[in-house]
Amino acid sequence: MSEQSNTLKAKAASLSIRQVIGFETPEGTDWALVHGQQYAVLRDRVMARAVLHLVGFVMVAVMAYQVIPTVALALWGVTLIAAVAHSARADFKLGDADSRAISVTEMEAHALTTAAKGAIWSAGLLLCAVYAGAGATLLAWAVVAMLVLGSSASRYGAPLSSIAFACAASLGGLIASLVTGQFMLAAIVTLSTLLAVFGIIESARVAVAVRLAESAMQEKSEVVSMLLREFEEGQADWLWQVDTSRRLRGVSPRFAFALGLEPGEIEGESFLQLISGDGWKTGRFPQSLHDLADKLKRRENFSNLTVKVSIGGQTRWWELSGTPIVDELGKYQGFRGVGSDVTEQRESSEKIAYLARYDTLTQLPNRRMLNEGLGEALEHAAAWRSRCALMMIDLDRFKAVNDSLGHLVGDRMLAEVAARLKSLMRDGEVCGRLGGDEFAVVLREAPNRERIDQLANDIIQRLSEPYKIDNHLLYVGASVGSAFGPRDGRTVEELLRNADLALYRSKGEGGGSHREYEPSLHANAEERRQLEHSLRHALERDEFTLHYQPVVDARSEEVVSFEALLRWNSADHGFVSPAKFVPLAEDTRLIVPIGTWVMERACHEAAQHWPEHIKVNVNVSPEQLLESDFVANLVRALSESGLDPKRLEIEVTESIFLRDASVAREALESCMALGCSVALDDFGTGYSSLGYLRKLKFSTIKVDRLFVQGAAQQSPESIAIIRAVVAMADSLGMTTTAEGVENEEEVEMICSLGCTKIQGYHFGRPMPLEDVRAMLARAPQDQRLKSA
Repeated sequence: MSEQSNTLKAKAASLSIRQVIGFETPEGTDWALVHGQQYAVLRDRVMARAVLHLVGFVMVAVMAYQVIPTVALALWGVTLIAAVAHSARADFKLGDADSRAISVTEMEAHALTTAAKGAIWSAGLLLCAVYAGAGATLLAWAVVAMLVLGSSASRYGAPLSSIAFACAASLGGLIASLVTGQFMLAAIVTLSTLLAVFGIIESARVAVAVRLAESAMQEKSEVVSMLLREFEEGQADWLWQVDTSRRLRGVSPRFAFALGLEPGEIEGESFLQLISGDGWKTGRFPQSLHDLADKLKRRENFSNLTVKVSIGGQTRWWELSGTPIVDELGKYQGFRGVGSDVTEQRESSEKIAYLARYDTLTQLPNRRMLNEGLGEALEHAAAWRSRCALMMIDLDRFKAVNDSLGHLVGDRMLAEVAARLKSLMRDGEVCGRLGGDEFAVVLREAPNRERIDQLANDIIQRLSEPYKIDNHLLYVGASVGSAFGPRDGRTVEELLRNADLALYRSKGEGGGSHREYEPSLHANAEERRQLEHSLRHALERDEFTLHYQPVVDARSEEVVSFEALLRWNSADHGFVSPAKFVPLAEDTRLIVPIGTWVMERACHEAAQHWPEHIKVNVNVSPEQLLESDFVANLVRALSESGLDPKRLEIEVTESIFLRDASVAREALESCMALGCSVALDDFGTGYSSLGYLRKLKFSTIKVDRLFVQGAAQQSPESIAIIRAVVAMADSLGMTTTAEGVENEEEVEMICSLGCTKIQGYHFGRPMPLEDVRAMLARAPQDQRLKSA
C-alpha cells in the first residue's frame, strides 16, 4: 500500500496546472476521456447544489429584505434561480461525458455558465453594500464564502468551473468590502479566494491522478484477462489428478487430448501405464519415469519435472508439477498437478546444444567439444599416470580447390574428408573439425608412439586418395602434427599450441608428413615471433640494404645486369639470413612494403650510377603482385628515379600461378606494357608447366643452380633438362640464365649447353653499392686490356 501511495503522489506531483484543469494533454494519455469522467460526476449532485444556492439566497434575503428594495431583491432572486436552473441543465447534459471524450470548448462553456452564477452572487453582494451597509455585506460574504468552500471541497465539481465560480463570486465580495470601507474584509476575501483556487487545483490534481491510476489498473486487468483467456483457449497446459492407486480421476478434455484419447476411455486408468507406452510391458522405463514414480510413491511435492513419455507410439516430453491432496483430517487422497507438452522446446534446446558442440558441415565435434574432450583426456592421464595425445591435421592444396571450383565443391570435399577421418577412429579416439580445413584427433590413451605413427600415416594416405565431386577428380594431401599429454603440455592450451607447432613444421617441410612436437620447435616459434617483431620496425629503422650480384653474357663475359638482393642487419639480431626473414616477410605480408622499398632503391641506383646498357633485376613476391596498387608503385619508382623501363627486369617464380593466376598475369602484362621485361626464376624446381610459358611472354628463363651443379657432375638428367630448357627458350625467343656457376669448368659447360647468360660466384658474389660502382668503373679499362 505504501508503494502504491508513493506512486500516486509522484503521479499527482508530475501534473501541471494546465493539465489539471484540462487545457493541456500529456503525451500518450487519453486526457479528454479522463476529464469526461470528471464532468460526468456533476450530474450526481445537481439537486444538492441547487438547494444550497437557494438556501443561501433565502438567508441573504431574510437578512436584508427590510433595507434592500423589494423589486431589486426579487429581480436578483429570479435571476439567480434562472442561472441555477441553466447550470443544472448544463450539468445534466454532461452526464454522458464518462463514455465519450469531452472537448475543451465544452469545458469552457460550462465554466462560463458557472461563472455567471458567481457573477449574480457578486451582484447580490453589491446590493447589500449599497443598501444594507457593512454588517449586511459581511454576512452576505459569509454565505458566498460557504458556497465557494463547498465548490472547492466537493468531488462533484470540475476544476475549471469551480475556479470560474470562485473568482466571479469573490470579485463582488472584494468590490463590496471596498465600497463599505472594510479593507480588512477585502484582504480576507482576496486571501480566501486564492486559498480556494489553490484547494480546487490540488483536489483536482489528486482526483485526476486517481483516475489515471484506475485507468492503468483497468487496462492491466484487461490485459491479464486477455492472457488468461488465451491461455485457456490455447491448450498450452492441462490439469491432472490421480488417486491413492495412481489412477486418473476427473480427467479434463485437454488432458485427454494430450494423451490422444477420450476422457471416458482413460478415467480410472493407471497414469504411469498410459504414459509409459511399450515400456510397461518390457519393464524398461526412462529414468525420468522412474523419478516421477518415486515422487508419487514418496508423496513429495515436485515442480517442473521433465518426463519422457510415449504417446501413440511417439516419444514426447512433458513438464509436470504436482502436490499431494490431503483432506481436512490430514489423510492422503492422491496427487493433483499441472502439465505441459515441452517436446518442441526440448528439441530446440537439444538442437541448440548440438550446434554448440558439433560442426554443421561435417557433423564432427567442433573446437569447443574437442577442447572439452582433450581436457578430460588430460585429467584421465593425470589420474592414472598415463598418456594422451592430440593430432592436428591440415589439408595441403585445399585452397586451390576452393579458389578454382568454389566453396560449394570445397564444402563437399570437407564433408568427405570428415567421413574418411571418422572411418579411421577406434574406441577412445575422437576426430573433429577445428575450422576451415583444419581437423584434430584426441586420443584418450596413447601409451606409445606406434599407434600415433600408424594413425598419422593412415590419415595422410587416406586423405591423399582422389576425390570425385561433381565430375571433378580432385587431389589434396594432409600434414599432421602431434603432441603427447602431459609430456608436451599439461593444459589444453599448451597441448594445442605445441601440436600446432609440430603441424607448422610439417607444413614448412613441404607437407604430406607427420611430425611430433619437440621442445626446439617452441624455441623456433619464439625466435620467429621476435624476428617478426623486429621485422615490423626494420624499414623505419633503416636496417635494410641492397647487395647486387652481376649477370654476365655467356660469350663475352661482360656484365649485362645486376640482380638486387635484400640484406637485413637487425639491431636486435645482427645479420639475418634472407632464407630466414624473406619467408617470414611473405607469411606476414610485410614483403609488400619491403618489396616497394627494394624497387625504389634499385631503380634509383641503376638510373643514377650505372651505365645505360646495364639492367637491374628485382625479385617480386606473389604477395606484391596481388596488391591492387603494385603497378602504380612500379610507375612511381620508375618516374621518380628516371630509369628507362627497358632497363628493369622483374623476376618472379612459378608460385605466382598457384594463387590468383589471373590477377598476377594482369599485373605482369601491365609491367610488360610499360617496357619492363619479366624473368621466370627457378624454372623446373617446383610446379613447372609449359602452360605458364604460353600464358606470359617471359624475356628470360633462369635455370636453377641444382641443375647446373648436377650437370657439372655429369648427371644425364640435369644435362638433358638444361638442353631442353635452352632449346625451348630459343624457339620462343627467350634468353636463358644459368644460376650458381662457381668455376671455369662450369662456365665452359654452360656455354657448351647454349645458355645465353651466367650468374654465380665465379663472376662475383652479391656486393654492396660501393663495390658495384668500383666494378663498373673498372669495366672500360678491363675491356681495353682485353682488346690489347
